[in-house]
Amino acid sequence: MKQGIHPTYDYVIFHDRSAGTMMLTRSTLAAKADSLPRMRWEDGKEYPVVNVDVSSSSHPFYTGKNVVLDTAGQVQKFNRRYQRTSE
Repeated sequence: MKQGIHPTYDYVIFHDRSAGTMMLTRSTLAAKADSLPRMRWEDGKEYPVVNVDVSSSSHPFYTGKNVVLDTAGQVQKFNRRYQRTSE
């Protein structure tokens, strides 16, 4: 691996503002740590904080609150058109 061409990869706190959850993980956003706010984590150390609007804690796909809106009936139309009949 070449030296000096890769961004800093260190611990960062991702704060999901819509769900109010936080997770500590490693990210290349640590390279911007000087411009990010810092917060003390459960282990007593301070880490940079990245605020996000959506994460796995609040996204409908991961929370199971996914709603499929089919106002034109396209799914039913497709099913009727290509449905096999029992013979």
